[in-house]
Amino acid sequence: MTLAQLQSFVLVARLGSVKAAAAELAVTEPAVSVAVSALRKELGDDLFVRAGRGIALTEGGRRLAALASEILGLAEQARRSVASSERRIQVVATSLVAEHIAPLIELFTDREEGVEVAVEALSGSSFADALEHRRADVALGPSPGSERIASAPFLRCRLIILAAPSHGLARRRAVAPASLAGERWLVGQPDLDPTTGTGLFLSRSGLVPGDVAAYSSQAAAIAAAAAGEGVVLVPAHSVVEEVRRRALVRLDVRGTPVVELWHASTLGLGRALPAALALQRFATTADATQAISSGRAGAVSGHARPKVHVTLWRSVGAGGGGA
Repeated sequence: MTLAQLQSFVLVARLGSVKAAAAELAVTEPAVSVAVSALRKELGDDLFVRAGRGIALTEGGRRLAALASEILGLAEQARRSVASSERRIQVVATSLVAEHIAPLIELFTDREEGVEVAVEALSGSSFADALEHRRADVALGPSPGSERIASAPFLRCRLIILAAPSHGLARRRAVAPASLAGERWLVGQPDLDPTTGTGLFLSRSGLVPGDVAAYSSQAAAIAAAAAGEGVVLVPAHSVVEEVRRRALVRLDVRGTPVVELWHASTLGLGRALPAALALQRFATTADATQAISSGRAGAVSGHARPKVHVTLWRSVGAGGGGA
């Protein structure tokens, strides 16, 4: 039994076909079939059978799928630990959260000797998979909603909709969400993430935006809104100064502020790296909350010491980064 064989089977089980698994692995379908056949022969179980246009796992197949995912995750954790250090933490966060947690990450690394943190922007719907397969140590954003993942809420984020003072809805009261259907939405990521921010608001309101302008960051989207280019939904704490100066005004849209509960999630005690558990605990402290609330979108301090390395990057095709 090899890791390659287990990976082929796990993908077949997850995606529902040999063809889809082969496409995911960038190999031929016969290569996946051979790998699965070897497992069937060694374990003495069919593992799955055809069911309509998909497959149905046997009882043994279901047990193997769970164990194989754990084995592959441990193998990935071992590879990363040897390649770097158990003091290096891989964090995934929604694009909205990623752009606002730099102060939290910097404060944490200032207090934790020798910790290195990398942050990748990822859709909230991918959190559970990234944690279970140990491609990430900590997820910051919506709770993955899995019993195998330990989540702790760390921030109630109030999101408001803003526009330039000259905007047609700026003086209206109790604006219905439907009134925003024809507006130009300004966002700080290439794609709308339906688990957070603008994507979640539009989904909950039943709106299908006709015009979405994506910027390199949420800070850039906020600047565009101030220039009268459209409307933007942002955490209230990040635009206090703009609202005070009336460079931007809050639109009185029914159902806002939108309140999002951000969670810090790990595999939990006994499965997660100690440094990951330390970051999860720190995220729930008053100091961490203050660091986020007093920061601004996209702010990254230049005071990080040489022993600390903090990167913020976006994964191609994973929902963009920076919001």
